[in-house]
Amino acid sequence: MQIENLVKMVNDIAVFFEAEPERRVAVHSIADHVKKFWDPRMRRAIIQHNRDGGFGLSELSRLAVHELDEESHSLLECGDG
Repeated sequence: MQIENLVKMVNDIAVFFEAEPERRVAVHSIADHVKKFWDPRMRRAIIQHNRDGGFGLSELSRLAVHELDEESHSLLECGDG
């Protein structure tokens, strides 16, 4: 899948959660949606894209992908990733 499609998809998810008054809840909800419904290859690709600068990602999307990245590091460190 092209990275442009993944960027569009996560940005569309972020638009849905923009109405959430609690910013941290919105970020976590976006990350949770991606974790639940995206293939692991898609998640790795969007995480790498964010690490490479995240061109095209909205602010909420960047924060959510960063949360996914942090979570994947934690899982690797404890041996569950």
